[in-house]
Amino acid sequence: MNYDLIVIGSGPGGYVAAIRASQLGLKVAVVERSELGGICLNWGCIPTKSLLKSANVFEYLKHAADYGITINGEASADFDAMVKRSRGVAEGMSKGIQYLFKKNKIEVIQGTGKLLGNKQVEVTNEAGEKASYSAESILLATGARSRQLPNLPQDGEKVIGYRKALTLDKQPESMIVVGSGAIGSEFAYFYNAIGTKVTLVEYMPNIVPVEDEDVSKQLGRSFKKAGIKVMTKAEVTQVDTSGDKVKVVIKTKKGEENHEADIVLSAVGIAPNLENLGLEEVGVEVENGRVKVDEFYQTSVAGVYAIGDIVPGQALAHVASAEGIICVEKIAGENPEALDYGNIPGCTYTSPEVASVGMTEKAAKEAGYELKVGKFPFSASGKASAAGHKDGFVKLIFDAKYGELLGAHLIGANVTEMIAELVTARKLETTGHELIKAVHPHPTMSEAIMEAAAAAYDEVIHI
Repeated sequence: MNYDLIVIGSGPGGYVAAIRASQLGLKVAVVERSELGGICLNWGCIPTKSLLKSANVFEYLKHAADYGITINGEASADFDAMVKRSRGVAEGMSKGIQYLFKKNKIEVIQGTGKLLGNKQVEVTNEAGEKASYSAESILLATGARSRQLPNLPQDGEKVIGYRKALTLDKQPESMIVVGSGAIGSEFAYFYNAIGTKVTLVEYMPNIVPVEDEDVSKQLGRSFKKAGIKVMTKAEVTQVDTSGDKVKVVIKTKKGEENHEADIVLSAVGIAPNLENLGLEEVGVEVENGRVKVDEFYQTSVAGVYAIGDIVPGQALAHVASAEGIICVEKIAGENPEALDYGNIPGCTYTSPEVASVGMTEKAAKEAGYELKVGKFPFSASGKASAAGHKDGFVKLIFDAKYGELLGAHLIGANVTEMIAELVTARKLETTGHELIKAVHPHPTMSEAIMEAAAAAYDEVIHI
């Protein structure tokens, strides 16, 4: 065998798995056809957060007078410079992965990987040359790409996916964003913040539809206040790209509406990268468009494993990383605990931010729990008032019988930094009363967690 482990794909699942495997003493190679770090680091999580930070700074400048600061002259958004900074951040992070691979003695094989069976991987490089490598274990971590809808074909110019939205040649005057999940909502916020006229179209009754309904409605209000046109229970049925603008037909409960924009961004989910991996040839079972795996990510073929966006579960970078670590620890003979998919945090980096973990109130009721629900608005928070970010709240859902924290739903400034406390609390089976008695520092945004828990038990002080 050439290696103990070959990982196909170097995204947040693949590269983390490779490093952990090397720490455990395995000889590891990673097959990558593009940039190290995968989509998340190069074309997803990291560069989008860079753009969003630029939007945050621009908004601060526009509202500097609110903080007692006078700026001579009007601030303007330099779109090209924002994109350039974003790409620089991504490139720097990718170089960081190169360093980590070198540090952990992980070999990088550049090219496209394919399973051959008998513990063999075929790699085809850019020149079309093929080479075969063998490993005791093979881990598929090939990630996903923007999903295309039949009625919304992407041409890469006027109808685009998230990748192109990161590197447009110029800032569009107008944009229609189709899909209000994390990707769609983040781009809607960014482009609106720098001056693009944005329309956000969502098929479901509320934007960010996987979130608790109270959070979805609050973000909808915040978006409308910021100037985004939000259309829910709406569907794009036709697009015409033949003219200077994109003409779009949007079906609503009131009938069909005609809209036009410079750009249409399709943000309607992702499609797993399963093509040309040799899955069928070697007998790897696929179910409902995802690779079927056990709780430690073994596929139907011995020695072949899969993690990340190509397997069932939340398509999130931190999920892929956790799966990768669990998988290789099992391969190395450790005794890891299976991942609890009910305790995975989700974050949306709009303004206000959204963060959640566990059950929504609706799901908890449908599951038959008797609930205690506590809600604390940031309008009552001293730190939020001082920061000038009073939109939003913390909402905690407890099982009335045992005090178990069933779900946590936050919307407001910096809540993506606060959610980890609640993930840890759920992991440790912390009760509502324990959250109330855990002293939180003042003044902080995180006090709202303690106050929301107190609100659930009629002990809240500041509302």
